[in-house]
Amino acid sequence: MRAELVGGRVVVWAARDAARLFEGGYFGKPIGMPKPKPGEINVPLVLDMFEARYLEARSVISIHEGARRVSRRSLERACREGHESFDTKYAVYEHFRDKGYIVTTGIKFGCDFAVYERGPGIDHAPYLVQAHARDDAITATGTVLAGRLATTVKKQFILAMPDGRGGVSLVALDWWRA
Repeated sequence: MRAELVGGRVVVWAARDAARLFEGGYFGKPIGMPKPKPGEINVPLVLDMFEARYLEARSVISIHEGARRVSRRSLERACREGHESFDTKYAVYEHFRDKGYIVTTGIKFGCDFAVYERGPGIDHAPYLVQAHARDDAITATGTVLAGRLATTVKKQFILAMPDGRGGVSLVALDWWRA
């Protein structure tokens, strides 16, 4: 499938390809469709850089700028531009996707990712995930704030830390009332 790099996002212009990507794993956001449902997609699809990198690495999409195909090295450079800690966050994104979860942005929850078991509109995301490098400082205040928010929206908060060797360590936090 052909996709185009456009200002920090990747667009799949062909509606048929867009529908296949969305329906095959809830990748991307169909343009102009705030709550898309499978079977209704007939518009281009915007992928964030995590999704684009993941799909390109698996040869599902090829990414172009105009007529020129974007090399993997150029794509990785574009991913890192304007994305703080892209490599750390991508490792966490990839970990959950490879395990069969649906991963979306968690920005509205104040974290990196919301993770679904089946998909948006089908179930609610049971997990909120914050990615950290092993040498990141993790404050008690930040952890308490994130945990309280996750509890308020009935989700489990997970700290995820790539180990640099292809694995990701996960720490799930639950709040108990005494």
